[in-house]
Amino acid sequence: VQLQASGGGLVQAGGSLRLSCAASVSIFSIKAMGWYRQAPGKQRELVARITRSGAVNYADSAKGRFTISRDIAKNTVDLQMNSLRPEDTAVYYCNADRGFYREDWGQGTQVTVSS
Repeated sequence: VQLQASGGGLVQAGGSLRLSCAASVSIFSIKAMGWYRQAPGKQRELVARITRSGAVNYADSAKGRFTISRDIAKNTVDLQMNSLRPEDTAVYYCNADRGFYREDWGQGTQVTVSS
């Protein structure tokens, strides 16, 4: 599965960004789609995830501020990020979990939040 992420950029604290991930196959065929992030010097961490059935889960840091959604017709998964904080600064990656330990990653998009 090829994943193309877009929508990153520079924003002031308190602002919003919307990330989009376009998949090369039907996202309904994928077990789960997710957004991860990796800040400098830190491990990659889950931000939000949506399963084939539509169940969603968020990192504690994202709850109440970020919303993951999907458009099955367009094969896209978006991450709406509101009330951004400097600590949200990271490279954000789209992930496709195809099950049985198979997964694919997008190229990453930089999100920078200035204080």
